[in-house]
Order: sequence, then structure tokens, then C-alpha cells
Amino acid sequence: MTGKEHGATDVNGFLASLPDDQREALAELRATIRAVVPTATEGISYGIPTFKLDGRPLVAIGASRGHCGFYLMSTGVMDAYRGELTAYDLGKGTIRFQPDAPIPASLVRTLVEARIAENERGA
Repeated sequence: MTGKEHGATDVNGFLASLPDDQREALAELRATIRAVVPTATEGISYGIPTFKLDGRPLVAIGASRGHCGFYLMSTGVMDAYRGELTAYDLGKGTIRFQPDAPIPASLVRTLVEARIAENERGA
């Protein structure tokens, strides 16, 4: 399920299109990301809410049937923190989680900060 499938053109519309549990989990994730990087811009890219910093993709969030996703868009950061992510179903640059078992805010902050540093290095 993507925002495109529901006609969402912004992050609020995307979230509104989701079931309550996913909407709540992703709203919390969004708030944590915004707290770490309040200057990030938000938009829909490839059908999911994407956060950009200085015009460069940083992270994204999304939902599919049965889970939520936190997209780090970085195999390097995924590899560096893989040991802290063992409780989650992982893809190359994706952390999938259940709405009732969200990623702790402290870990989200660490991961977003790592992505910011990676972008600043030009990686």
C-alpha cells in the first residue's frame, strides 16, 4: 500500500490513508525524524513519505499490508547498525516493523544522525 494507491500527494494525505495502527506508528516515527532534523523537507517520492536535507534524500517511511517501513536509503548505515536491528525484518536499506512494536525513538535518532553524517560526507 502506497500513498499513490490512495492518491496521496503529501505526507498528511499518505498518513490519513492508512489504518489507525499504522498511521499512529508512522506519525510517531515522523515526529522523531522531524525532532532530529527539523530543517528537512517532506514530500512523496516513489509513493512514500520522503525526508530530504539540503535537497538530498535522507530517509523515508511507509506501510505495506502487515508492516511499516523505515527506509534508511543506505546500505552503509544498515551494515553499521545491523547488530542493533536484529529484532526487525531487514532489507538492503529498509527496516520493517510491526505497528505495535515500533523502532525506539533513541535508535531512530541514531540512525537519522548517521544518515545526516553520511550525506555530509558525500557518501
